[in-house]
Amino acid sequence: MTTKKRYQHIIDWFLVNVPEAKSELEFRNPYELLVAVILSAQCTDKRVNMTTPAFFEAFPTPEVLALTSPDVVYHYVKSISYPNNKAKSLVGMAQKLMSDFGGKVPDNMEELLTLPGVGRKTASVILICAFEKPAMPVDTHVFRVANRLGLTDNSKSPNETEKILLANIPENLLPIAHHWFILHGRYICQARKPLCGECGLISWCKYQGH
Repeated sequence: MTTKKRYQHIIDWFLVNVPEAKSELEFRNPYELLVAVILSAQCTDKRVNMTTPAFFEAFPTPEVLALTSPDVVYHYVKSISYPNNKAKSLVGMAQKLMSDFGGKVPDNMEELLTLPGVGRKTASVILICAFEKPAMPVDTHVFRVANRLGLTDNSKSPNETEKILLANIPENLLPIAHHWFILHGRYICQARKPLCGECGLISWCKYQGH
């Protein structure tokens, strides 16, 4: 099977079987999404969603967050992994938004990467989910699923996976494709024990020898 046919079969399956897919993080605007994604690093979306309501009540805007201290923010995020570092990043992010971007979340990769706590994956999530711009954030789920399905050929890094997926997935499908792979990896193609018997993609899965 050619790579082009493999991509087409897998994309077609998702279009039919998962016509709607979106982030499991709860947010109402780009600022809230940015906070949630920073908090979600090495932490579950479920835990983040339990934490953010009180956070957003206390810090509803970048303006308010920029005027507080990491010590104060820590008490709102202490149930999250790496709370000290994330508290510092959140305050630094808000201060940068206020000083450089008028309190608005940038809508391009270059400027997003200047924000504390924001790496390429986080920036890509913001571009897709907040601004509907073409990007392909590669987390552990996307990296694993792409390799197992044969969409990449034993890719060695998230950046390599990102480039390959961007080159082979139609631009208009990138936002939903990102969520397809994450949700598939989270609930079906799990790291330690993939649920191959429940997978509708097994006929095209290199992990199963196809």
